[in-house]
Amino acid sequence: MDLGLAGKVAIIGGGSRGLGKACALRLAQEGVNVAIYARDRDAIEAAAKEIRAAHGVQVLPIAADQSNPAEIERLVTMTQKRFGRIDIAFNNTGGPPPGIFSDHDDEAWEEAFQGLLMSVVRICRAVIPIMRAQGGGRIINNTSFTVKEPADRLILSNVFRVGVIALAKTLSRELASDNILINNVCPGSFDTERMRHLLEQQAAATNRPFDVIKAAWVEKIPIGRLQRPEELADLVVFLASERASGITGTTIPVDGGMLHGLF
Repeated sequence: MDLGLAGKVAIIGGGSRGLGKACALRLAQEGVNVAIYARDRDAIEAAAKEIRAAHGVQVLPIAADQSNPAEIERLVTMTQKRFGRIDIAFNNTGGPPPGIFSDHDDEAWEEAFQGLLMSVVRICRAVIPIMRAQGGGRIINNTSFTVKEPADRLILSNVFRVGVIALAKTLSRELASDNILINNVCPGSFDTERMRHLLEQQAAATNRPFDVIKAAWVEKIPIGRLQRPEELADLVVFLASERASGITGTTIPVDGGMLHGLF
């Protein structure tokens, strides 16, 4: 199936590892040139080298903190200057610290607000005029299964990622006539560094072995395992493609059947 992606340009958050890197690799496999950004300069440059070697596309690695407004402006400007366009924006933000309500002070709430919600607002504000001028584009937000079913000990993520969903739904109606489509993906339990960290935190908080905590978590997943990052990337690539030209304003779980709700 020709996805119509060859030669397009994507800007990808958290591209140095985990889900962001998997999406960058999969888009590059389809011939998309990618700008990847993350805070760790060494890690983002290593990921860029790997993507170039694997798929031969152009890769622009940018060390940037997406909770910083000036750095968002810089990375979008650098991407447009390098490639002349931005067709796809994959908003992928790192998760905030786990904990219950009483664990977090005002500073923690403010950091989560900036990192999870305002970073997406600012990326959208920066790329929408570019996409509008070139005749269209795709914005895909990586959120979490917690937008549909709040998780214990993830109150910061539970609260602010829902805001991203509301933003996307509102923008989808505003931008559809400009051929700018915006959708959300909601990963469940993936085999990533972030997931391992959460399980370790839960093990420490409950004074139980890591393997016991992991087994109990996997037991909640009908497919019986943690998912692979590539399984999310395949959906992201489809939503970015010409084959998904009628899909906007949607929120799609990739959770192995873990969620209990109907929608």
